[in-house]
Amino acid sequence: MNDRTLGIAALVLAALMTWTGWDIEAPFAYEPVGPRAFPMLIALVIGLCGLRLAIKGGNPVEPNPPGANARIAMMVLVAAAYAFLFQWLGFLIATALMTMFVGRLFGGSWLKCAVGGLVMGVFFYVLFDKVLDVVLPAGLLGDLL
Repeated sequence: MNDRTLGIAALVLAALMTWTGWDIEAPFAYEPVGPRAFPMLIALVIGLCGLRLAIKGGNPVEPNPPGANARIAMMVLVAAAYAFLFQWLGFLIATALMTMFVGRLFGGSWLKCAVGGLVMGVFFYVLFDKVLDVVLPAGLLGDLL
């Protein structure tokens, strides 16, 4: 596989995201740009990156180092577990655990990953829930938050 193949795949993905996200509408207006803006913005970024790779690509891609494919598979599993447990555990606990496990996949120590996960979970909870007024699930900490 080379850069051009990845670029063309990214362009196809961006086109599919644009096609499926174009009809997203909220039943009521709760923000000026609406829910369509985020998927369209992500599709634009993916499309521009894909276009750059398709035009300037052609470089051969080196194979992954030993163990990288297993870490990539674990990242997918951690992301799926995060999405599955998000409501039940709540944003703070799910984010702290996900951050901790991702940090471990990149070679961090248990202590540093646990502290980093806790700090990120609390920081982003305060930022989104308290500052930006985005409602996040409290989960197991419902009565404490």
